[in-house]
Amino acid sequence: MAKEECKALLDALNKATACYHHLVLTIGGSADSQNLREELQKTRRKAQELAVTIRAQLTAPLRDRGLGAEERAEFERLWVAFSGCLDLLEADMRRALALGTEFPLHAPRRPLVRTGMEGGATGVAARALSVRSLRHEAERDFDVEDLHQLEREILQVGEMIQDMEMKVNVPRWTVQARQAAGAELLSSASAGVSSVGGVSIEQRTGPCDLSKALAATIFSAVLLAAVALAVCVAKLS
Repeated sequence: MAKEECKALLDALNKATACYHHLVLTIGGSADSQNLREELQKTRRKAQELAVTIRAQLTAPLRDRGLGAEERAEFERLWVAFSGCLDLLEADMRRALALGTEFPLHAPRRPLVRTGMEGGATGVAARALSVRSLRHEAERDFDVEDLHQLEREILQVGEMIQDMEMKVNVPRWTVQARQAAGAELLSSASAGVSSVGGVSIEQRTGPCDLSKALAATIFSAVLLAAVALAVCVAKLS
């Protein structure tokens, strides 16, 4: 039960980390706003809460000397995946800090990337009297305070990573995967194939590869003929 719960929590952490990474990439763009900064704050805090819970649930069984070899191997795989998520989260938090410092919300600036998501004057006027906009006007220092908090949270995540390495010694290069690299992608692709077609991915790749090889051979022959013709013309001239 503990293992399944850890897997579910790790899946949630994966999603939160991926969402945070996506949001960080929009900082400094024309879609940047206080709404985005608030969403960034909530997402990273959710990821940190999940990380604290997962660390506690993984540390106990990995420090249990009576744990079976198979169970230990499974928890070690989860531990390595968890460590990878934390590394990515810390890197994105540092990136968010750098971009947020470079592109403050309430300062004259040019967007880093123009995505075309800027409303016209009518749209801006329509939003001017909204409650959320008024609340944002009263919180003009939100991004400054959030950056200070982000600095502290980056240190906390770094300390968490160091503490994990001190308490549990699981070298990543010693953990073996249960399936070949990319196997989950192939399984997802095969699951999406309609049952009416009844043709597997392997069966379709054969003719495709053969046609590509034939096309490459014909192209090479034409290219060699063109080069030979060019050389003959040059000699005659």
